[in-house]
Amino acid sequence: MILSVVQRISCNVVEARADMARIFNIQRYSLNDGRGIRTVVFFKGCPHSCPWCANPESISPKIETVRRESKCLHCAPCLRDADECPSGAFERIGRDVTLDELEHEVMKDDVFFRSSGGGVTLSGGEVLMQASFATHFFQRLRRYGVHTAIETAGDAPLSRLLPLARQCDEVLFDLKMMDPDQARASLAINLPRVLDNFLQLVAAGVNVIPRVPLIPGHTLNDTNMARVLAFLIPSGIRQLHLLPFHQYGEPKYRLLEQEWGMRQVTPPTEDEVASMRQMAEREGFQVTVGG
Repeated sequence: MILSVVQRISCNVVEARADMARIFNIQRYSLNDGRGIRTVVFFKGCPHSCPWCANPESISPKIETVRRESKCLHCAPCLRDADECPSGAFERIGRDVTLDELEHEVMKDDVFFRSSGGGVTLSGGEVLMQASFATHFFQRLRRYGVHTAIETAGDAPLSRLLPLARQCDEVLFDLKMMDPDQARASLAINLPRVLDNFLQLVAAGVNVIPRVPLIPGHTLNDTNMARVLAFLIPSGIRQLHLLPFHQYGEPKYRLLEQEWGMRQVTPPTEDEVASMRQMAEREGFQVTVGG
């Protein structure tokens, strides 16, 4: 299966509104994005520039059109239109959904939520770019008793983050580079705001679960891990998820005709992951690898 980007539709970003959002995927039966069996909704658009991002299709907030070479009939002339393509070779990445539409979609999986203790996780991209919609969406789901979670880098005004976090049973909160200058230069992340937001959520009684991506050459080192632990210990948080780097995103970059700068980077060894885990466990943390 080969995809190639042939067109980038000049759709504007969905304005931050409470009744419509732009997503690019709904992944069912996930076991790694919160407790139980989960349905994960991936929001389109991210303000950050993490070199290791495994979802390059999530970065642009625009709807994009790609071509699936294996389906292409090489029509002449080609309309390059996902609606008109006779073979389905052309398809869009991204679509706009209303609250009603998304509620209908995810509640198809309610039986799995109830049997496993699972629920719905909002991911991305960065869900905080469309926080108003996400907040209203979770208000609906909580009326059904559905367990709710978000995955976020936490880099947004607290006025946007806190109302959403209060509708969550879990906030899976990524702590990446712990040097402010490096975080800004390499990731376009405002680390002081991220750390303050984390503490504000804890003070508000939100169930925050910190996660650290273990990225060779970036976050996979004793210094960065020591800074994470030193930050977390006073907060009273004693859970920590470690997310080892992987190469699963590489085919997406190639198929989207984008450069994958991490192509030559080897995933962490078992010993390297164990070293980070032991550092945290010595400080009393309950560590989960993955999740």
